[in-house]
Amino acid sequence: MENFILYEEIGRGSKTVVYKGRRKGTINFVAILCTDKCKRPEITNWVRLTHEIKHKNIVTFHEWYETSNHLWLVVELCTGGSLEMVIAQDENLPEDVVREFGIDLITGLHHLHQLGILFCDISPGKILLEGPGTLKFSNFCLAKVEGENLEEFFALVAAEEGGGDSGENVPKKNMKSRVKGSPIYTAPEIVKGTDFSITSDLWSLGCLLYEMFAGKPPFFSESLSELVEKILYEDPLPPIPKDSSCPKASSDFINLLDGLLQKDPQKRLTWAGLLQHSFWKDAFTRQDQDSSTEDSNVSKNMAYSRSQDAKELLQSPQGAQAKGDKSGQRLSHSFRLENPSELQPKSTVGGQLNESMFLLSSRPTPRTSTAVTLSPGEDMTQNSPQKTSPLTKITGAHLSQQDLESRMRDLIYTDSDLVVTPIIDNPKIMKQPPIKFDPKILHLPAHSVEKLVFLKDQDWNDFLQQVCSQIDSTEKSTGASRAKLNLLCYLCVVAGHREVATRLLHSPLFQLLIQNLRTAPNWDIRAKVARVIGLLASHTTGLQENTPVIEAITLLTELIRENFRNSKLKQCLLPTLGELIYLVATQEEKKKNPRECWAVPLAAYTVLMRCLREGEERVVNHMAAKIIENVCTTFSAQAQGFITGEIGPVLWYLFKHSTIDSLRITAISALCRLTRHSPTAFQNVIEKVGLTSVINSLASAICKIQQYLLTLFTAMLSCGIHLQRLIQEKDFVSTIIRLLDSPSTTIRAKAFLVLLYILIHNHEMLLLSCQARLVMYIERDSRKTTPGKEQQSGSAYLSKCLDLLIRHIVQELPRILGDILNALANVSGRKHPSTVQAKQLKMCLPLMPIVLHLVTSQVASYLEKIDKNVAPFFVNWSRETSAQIKHLHFFLIHGFRD
Repeated sequence: MENFILYEEIGRGSKTVVYKGRRKGTINFVAILCTDKCKRPEITNWVRLTHEIKHKNIVTFHEWYETSNHLWLVVELCTGGSLEMVIAQDENLPEDVVREFGIDLITGLHHLHQLGILFCDISPGKILLEGPGTLKFSNFCLAKVEGENLEEFFALVAAEEGGGDSGENVPKKNMKSRVKGSPIYTAPEIVKGTDFSITSDLWSLGCLLYEMFAGKPPFFSESLSELVEKILYEDPLPPIPKDSSCPKASSDFINLLDGLLQKDPQKRLTWAGLLQHSFWKDAFTRQDQDSSTEDSNVSKNMAYSRSQDAKELLQSPQGAQAKGDKSGQRLSHSFRLENPSELQPKSTVGGQLNESMFLLSSRPTPRTSTAVTLSPGEDMTQNSPQKTSPLTKITGAHLSQQDLESRMRDLIYTDSDLVVTPIIDNPKIMKQPPIKFDPKILHLPAHSVEKLVFLKDQDWNDFLQQVCSQIDSTEKSTGASRAKLNLLCYLCVVAGHREVATRLLHSPLFQLLIQNLRTAPNWDIRAKVARVIGLLASHTTGLQENTPVIEAITLLTELIRENFRNSKLKQCLLPTLGELIYLVATQEEKKKNPRECWAVPLAAYTVLMRCLREGEERVVNHMAAKIIENVCTTFSAQAQGFITGEIGPVLWYLFKHSTIDSLRITAISALCRLTRHSPTAFQNVIEKVGLTSVINSLASAICKIQQYLLTLFTAMLSCGIHLQRLIQEKDFVSTIIRLLDSPSTTIRAKAFLVLLYILIHNHEMLLLSCQARLVMYIERDSRKTTPGKEQQSGSAYLSKCLDLLIRHIVQELPRILGDILNALANVSGRKHPSTVQAKQLKMCLPLMPIVLHLVTSQVASYLEKIDKNVAPFFVNWSRETSAQIKHLHFFLIHGFRD
């Protein structure tokens, strides 16, 4: 059985991790995708379409494996990152570069179309760069053969898996959402519901060329509905580079884009027109003689592909090595797959491979490598040189970079960061008067909560029928209205019990409440009905799919929008709207699959965003922020609805300009939980208000706000956003170290975690940290968190963060000392060091105080308590060398002076 050595992590998505790896016994480096088994349909699709393709502009598939917990895909390693990264870094590309990149894209896409493959989801994140700058198509998860139904294929693979190890058997009704790509690059005819085609791929190609030149796609909006409107009905503006000093687009380029971005697919450029276009300056002259028959040939080839027998597929994908087909040549096998068992990942006979087949390298991961944020299933790679420690490694203390960063990610968010409190009747938002009812005019038994819980089914049905009868009454007299209000007050009282709330929510009463909310003759009754609905949603323990919660959400949204200037009314309706959305989000998170019946309308998100804006009453601001805070605690489609470009700065404005601490905490907490889904939310804040302002807020805030701000910085550092800027910012590091004096163990723990991220990527900051008494803080907290003692949750969290920081420092020390000793050895016996040697001394010798700080401290003794195998070696080493290093330091100061 072959083994692979895994080096650093080079990419990550929600269910996929990408490693740089090497097959044991060879020097061939590859990219290895480790994917959860729930992604089996996507990965199987990738394999069946690419397992025989070998082309300079397509990432080569090598083999795939299935182990007990994951699917492993081994593909060609691309070292230049993605086209998306290039555009983000350069903002826009010159027209000559767009032409060069476009030639690669057209060459690769043309080859795919000749083979009968439609890419279907062309986007810059799926285009990778090889070292010399060659573009390659990657991530064929959503690609397909023309004319086939990808949803059916995904369902077929999922059905074949059945109740297997992955435990995933996704219903067909949920497959539609899995086969959707990025809407920004989707052709108008696809938006209207037609199937993908050659022309739809060419539209996406046009969007990509436009974005490379202008730095932004031709159609963009944070709102999906607005984006669809633009794609269908608006013409793209002429591409203008972000950098005003760059030349404008040539007439040839504008003409090319105009041809590719025709909304009518019949008028869009075909392959013949595209290859002959003057913009390419005869780059495709070799194809000129065949261009007149190009489109018909492609169609014939696709028909040929569909006619092949599926049984010709290879029995095992590990044998599906790329066979070096020439450009334009048909593959020898069909892409159709009627029986997914015919294409299976490599596994041992009679069982699956063990995870240990993929071994983590014992070599330390270079500090210069940075993680790349990855959308699900997306493959991004980057390369960085490997380094070995100049001294013998302390193997027991060593953690691989992948293990270290995995543990660090697990520590970013704690339970205290994700506490959920009610939206409705929350005294920190608005104090509500106590609810009272008069049992004398209730017209039904005023059962206590305890009695309602133990009512027999017949008695419960009788009670419920009486309640529904009164709620459904259409009598408009003053007495009838007063009686209905009294009944609603009674329901508010009993709705606070979980079991009662659950039974009432799933009864016919809920539909009647919605009707009353829509048609009640006065707002007193409507407000009380809304409160009952909100309390039921807040206290229920479950939600059935046939419960009309979306109808209630839609109605509440309409009422708020129609009466938006009525602040008092918004204060009555917003908490109920928030509790319903949060209920749907929590239930969807439990089900682990989106439910079409629980799709929250976009208008609800729009209304909530309006409620956050400047000029609203603070109570309304607070309610809207609280809704976002609670919903974004979940991993659900509802949480994704709040992710827009403006949400981060809006919440930051609330935090900065409010004088109410509870609102400030809610706003920054909501931003923190949003960043958990999309780190760009906090990135937008920094870019708008400036890093200095955010650091000042961190330094002067109350403890709870400091905790959330530290969490935000940790999340950003873990994703590599503003990484180089933050790790070089001395004021930022100094502020973090000052927080180690905080009385809160959680804040101190998070401060240690932020410092760890900084030191991993910039070891020179270790000197500044030591000079700011970092070692003293480590020693102090290590005594408080000694293993073996009974620890509270805060102390346990502090211990974990401190453990990782100490392990990293212990691993760094031999390298630092080794560099110093090597620099001194190079000048030993020389009166006049060379320029290179002098430069080496200037770089290494200032780090000497780090060694003195660490070897004379109790840091290693703390490590001894947590790792018995490692610490004795390191402690003995430090004791034996400590005196020598002190003498050496004295000699360096005084000896060279003489």
